Amino acid sequence: MARGSRRANVAREVIFAPEAQEDLLNLYDYIDERSGPQRAHDYTERVAAYCLSFDTFPDRGTRRDDLRPGLRMIGFERRVAIAFHVTASAITIDRIFYGGRDWEVQINETPE
Repeated sequence: MARGSRRANVAREVIFAPEAQEDLLNLYDYIDERSGPQRAHDYTERVAAYCLSFDTFPDRGTRRDDLRPGLRMIGFERRVAIAFHVTASAITIDRIFYGGRDWEVQINETPE
């Protein structure tokens, strides 16, 4: 490949939708009740940091156009499913689902 012909990897802003923010708070509360505040803090910080890493490589995960055009889903540490979509300038984290929640039903209830 000739020098300069590679596509530049441009960082995009990562935005947490209000529903995703609420999901993180609920996840914190859930873990806090069962395992304490430090474990809840550490886990939710790892989830948030993982989401923020989408800024330079957003086209990961599985496309789920069957649920909503442009929707992508990706797992985190085998317990969390993250729903997001990508635009030219940003990655929006739509929802963060923990455990065995029926996220396919809930994603259809999330405003676009």
